[in-house]
Amino acid sequence: MWIETAKDSLLIAGRIVTIFPLMLMVGLFMGKRSLGELPVFDFLVILSLGSVVGADIAEPDVNHIHMGIAIVLIGLLQRVVSVLTIKSRKFGRMVSFEPTVVVHQGNLLVNNLKKSRYSIDNILQMLREKDVFHLADVEFAVLEANGKLTVYKKSPKSAPTLEDLGLVKRQSDLSYSLVVEGTVYKDTLSYIKKDTLWLESQLQEMGVRQEDIFYASVDDNGAIYISDKTFVNPPPIRH
Repeated sequence: MWIETAKDSLLIAGRIVTIFPLMLMVGLFMGKRSLGELPVFDFLVILSLGSVVGADIAEPDVNHIHMGIAIVLIGLLQRVVSVLTIKSRKFGRMVSFEPTVVVHQGNLLVNNLKKSRYSIDNILQMLREKDVFHLADVEFAVLEANGKLTVYKKSPKSAPTLEDLGLVKRQSDLSYSLVVEGTVYKDTLSYIKKDTLWLESQLQEMGVRQEDIFYASVDDNGAIYISDKTFVNPPPIRH
């Protein structure tokens, strides 16, 4: 029995030695696009290659030649699809996602978030990864086809201001989630040493009802920023 086990082990080792150079050649043939951006189709290609290689290595009874042919064909398919995507924009839109504007002029676009199946928390996290901690600083943010967020910040004032000269204390660029889809974050109120009565009075002065707020934040100075969920026309973004 141990002889058969040893044979299977040698067979698996031989497959690993031969399959990885083949994978390397196919990966180089497919190009950077298959490894960098990973659009939907390329993601499926990577999953398929992983499944084929895993079956080839783990199952000695599987025909090794057939697995090699499958890997080559998958690589060729990916290459053909990438060429067609470049030559035909219509075909490219069929096998990938269009960029989606999710923030415009400091406002979260509710409908676009729902269509993309991203939550407020997802977008806020991705903004923080771009060193953006205040929604009001964003002119627009685009959710790209590969799931990454591209952020264009609002342009600074062209002329020097008192803030630039250091004569006036700059407003804090940090803000904290205060109201999300009508729900108040009481721990945020506690952190800035405020209570619900203060929030109600602030919202009343602004003429806004709590239940109508999609997203609101507050900074250390108690300044409240509300993302208006009314319809706005974001700039058209295409591939």
